[in-house]
Amino acid sequence: MVSNKSLAALFEPGSVAVIGASATPGKIGNIIVSNLLDAGYTGKIYPVNPDPGEILGLPVTQDVADLPEGLDLAVIAIPPAAVVEVMKDLAARKVKAVAIITAGFREVGREGYYLEEEIAKIARDNDIALLGPNCLGLIATDSDLNASFATGYPESGHIAFFSQSGALCVSILDWALGNNIGFSKFISLGNKAVLDESHMLDYLAEDGQTNVILGYIEGVSDGKRFMESASAMTMKKPVVMIKSGTTASGAKAASSHTGAIAGSDQAYDAAFRQTGVIRVHDVASLFNLATCFSTQPLPKGPNLAIITNSGGPGILAADATEKSGLNLSSLTARTSKALREFLPAYASLYNPIDIIGDASAERYARTLEVVAKDELVHAILVLLSPTASAQIKETAQAVIEVAEKLDKPVFACFMGDKVVGPGKRMLQDASIPVYSFPEPAIAGIEAMYEYHERRNRPAPAELCIRRDIEAARTVIADARERNALEIVEFQAQGLLNSYGLPVPKTELARTSQQAVEAAERIGYPVVLKIASPQISHKSDVGGVRVNLQDSSEVVAAFMDITSRAQRLRKDAFISGCLVQSMAASGSREVIVGFKRDDQFGPLIIFGLGGVYVEVLKDISARLAPLTLDDAKQMIREIKSFPVLRGVRGEQPVNFAALEEIILIMAQLALDFPEIDEAEFNPVLVNPDGAVVADVRVILAPQEKAAENGDA
Repeated sequence: MVSNKSLAALFEPGSVAVIGASATPGKIGNIIVSNLLDAGYTGKIYPVNPDPGEILGLPVTQDVADLPEGLDLAVIAIPPAAVVEVMKDLAARKVKAVAIITAGFREVGREGYYLEEEIAKIARDNDIALLGPNCLGLIATDSDLNASFATGYPESGHIAFFSQSGALCVSILDWALGNNIGFSKFISLGNKAVLDESHMLDYLAEDGQTNVILGYIEGVSDGKRFMESASAMTMKKPVVMIKSGTTASGAKAASSHTGAIAGSDQAYDAAFRQTGVIRVHDVASLFNLATCFSTQPLPKGPNLAIITNSGGPGILAADATEKSGLNLSSLTARTSKALREFLPAYASLYNPIDIIGDASAERYARTLEVVAKDELVHAILVLLSPTASAQIKETAQAVIEVAEKLDKPVFACFMGDKVVGPGKRMLQDASIPVYSFPEPAIAGIEAMYEYHERRNRPAPAELCIRRDIEAARTVIADARERNALEIVEFQAQGLLNSYGLPVPKTELARTSQQAVEAAERIGYPVVLKIASPQISHKSDVGGVRVNLQDSSEVVAAFMDITSRAQRLRKDAFISGCLVQSMAASGSREVIVGFKRDDQFGPLIIFGLGGVYVEVLKDISARLAPLTLDDAKQMIREIKSFPVLRGVRGEQPVNFAALEEIILIMAQLALDFPEIDEAEFNPVLVNPDGAVVADVRVILAPQEKAAENGDA
C-alpha cells in the first residue's frame, strides 16, 4: 500500500530530479526539464546526467548517489535496462515518489515483464509512489508542476484527468488547450506497475483543488478495490470515465447460456453503475460532463425550464428532455402572471417559454430572473437563435449577470457557430456551459440530476439470506469426488433445497413404470426431462415433454426421450427422466444466472429465459453483493419488462418472488468461490410466485477455485 505521504510527494514535490536529463533540445530528458521551468515550478530541480556542466541553466548532478536524501520526486527517462539499478539507488536515497517515462517493460513481452516486476517490488518495499512505467508523466497546476514531456501546459482548473494511454493524454491535452479547459491534475498512468486508478481516486477524493474526476481506462488492476475506492469517491465528487475495449473479441468461450452472454464489458458497466461512476463512450461527452460538474451547482430535482427566442430549437430541446430522465417543468400561476406583465401578447408562457425572435437582452434577463424564482424549476436552459435582431454579446452578458446570483444551474445553447461565437466565448469564460445544439446540454443536466439523486439516496438495508451452507457444500463435494465440473438439474436438487429456493415437485425415474408412479404421486399434468450428467441443454436433444395428462402419455414420452438421447448423445450416461409438476398456465420464463468475472467476481444476470436468451441478449447485470434495489432495477431494466408487467389485460408476475431468487443467486455466488458459473433457466414466474424449473452449475478447476477463494 502506498502511503499518503508518498502520494503527496508525487503531486506536491518540494524537489524534483530528472534522471536522464539532456542538454539536447528535442530529447525527452530536455523537454521534461524545460517543462518544469516553463510551468513556473519553484522547487529545487536536479538534472541528472553523467556529463558535467549545466542543462537549461541548472547545474548537473552526475550520479543518482549524489542526490540529497529524502528527495520528493524523481522522473526517469533512461533506457529500460538501466532503470532497476537507478531504482535501487533512489530507494537508498529515500526518494518518496518516482515517475518512469521510459517504455520497454510489460508491454514488450517476457523480459520487460520481469523488469517491471522488479522495479515494482523495489517501490513497494520502500514505500515509493511509482507512476508508470511507459507513461507521459504528470501535471499538477496548483503546484506549478509539469513533470511530463507533453506539449503545452493547461490553465489551472478544477478537473482532474488520468489515463492509461499516454497518446490519448497528449491528444486530450491539446484539445483542452484549444477549448480553454483547465485542470487541477493531469496524470498518465502508463503500465500501472504500482499506482493505478484506485490510488488516483483515493488521492483526488481529498484534493481541495479538484471538483470532478475524469478517467480513461483499458482495464482495472484490482476490481474489488476499484469498487471500494469509486464508491467512496462518488459520494464526495463526480467521476466520469471512458472504458475502452467494449467488444467481445478474445473473450473465453463459455458453455452455459450465462457464460455466453455475460461479458467483461457488462462487468465494467455494472461496476460503474453500482459505484456511481458515470460512464461515457466518447471524449466529447467526457468533457461536456466535466464542464457541467465543475462549473454549476447540482439541480435539486428533475424539472427543467427552457427559455428560447425560436420555436424550432425549443421543440428540439423539449424532445430531448422527454427522452431523458428530466421533466419539462410546469410554471406556477405566479410565474406565468409575472411573465405576462412584460412579454409580448403572442409570446408562449408555457414551457418551453418562447419569448419571440425579436427578444432583446433585457427581455432574456427579465425572463430568466422570473423563471429562476419559480420553486418548481430546478434547472434552466437558455436558447438563442441568431435572428437578425438578436443581441448576441449583450444577451450573453445578461445571462452571466443573472446566473451568478442564482443557486440553480443555468445552461446556454447559442445555436450555430460564427455569428454567435463571441457570445459563446463570453459564457465559457464565465463558467456557464454553452452549446451549439440542445441535446448535449440536456445530457449534461440529466447526468447532474442523476448524480444528485444517487448522493442523496438512503443507504441500502442489509440483507440476510437463510441457507444451509453445509448441505450445499455436500452437493459440491459429491461432484468433486466424481471429478465432475458440471452439476446438472437432477444432481443439483439438494443445492436448491439448501437455499430454500422454490422448485417444482420433482422425482427421478429410471424406468417408465417409475415415471408413471412418480407422476401419480405428484399429480397430473406433469413434465418429463432427460436426466444425464452429460446433457445440460435438454432441448438440444428433444429431452423435454410438457403437459403430460395420463400414464400412457408418460410412458410414451419416457421411451421417446431416453431413446432419442441415447441415439443423439452416444457419449452420455442416461440416468432416466425427471418427473416434475407443471407450472401454472400463463407462467413466463426468465433466466437468473451468474458468471465469475476475473476482475470483479460474480456477475449476476437477469433476462427472459428459454432458448432465445443468447439470441436476444436482453439482459441486465450487476456485481455481487446485491442490494434489494439492485434486484428491483435488474428486473425493470430489460427491454421486455412489459411482458412481465402484463400486456393486454394480463396480470403482472410476482416481482417479490423474482427479486428473492436473484438475491439468492448472488448469495450462492459469494458463498462458493469454487462455482464458476450457474444458472436457473428457466425460472417460471406467474402472479402467485416463481419456481426454479431447471438449474445448472459449473465448477472451476481446483487450481482456479483456490484463486477465487483467495480473492
